[in-house]
Amino acid sequence: MKVTHMLLAGTAAVLPLVDTASAADPKEVSKDIIAVQIRKQGFACNKALSAERDTTAGNPDDPVWTLKCDGASYRVHLIPNMAATVEKLADDTSK
Repeated sequence: MKVTHMLLAGTAAVLPLVDTASAADPKEVSKDIIAVQIRKQGFACNKALSAERDTTAGNPDDPVWTLKCDGASYRVHLIPNMAATVEKLADDTSK
């Protein structure tokens, strides 16, 4: 009887964490995380505007994203446990 009670208590403790995590919009989290990564590598991205996954490049374990920042756009290849490969695509000189 105690084992069942402990299992249910453990499950109840985990469920609120799952609900909270799923409430965040993955696109919003992605653009900010990618922007932080490229800034760590010396690229300018003061404000991340959007991040779109390029489904024609990369694979599920190392996705490629097009990151649009205030002033520039980048192609970012995220590789687990390594620095991202970053290619500057364009400058927005209208600002």
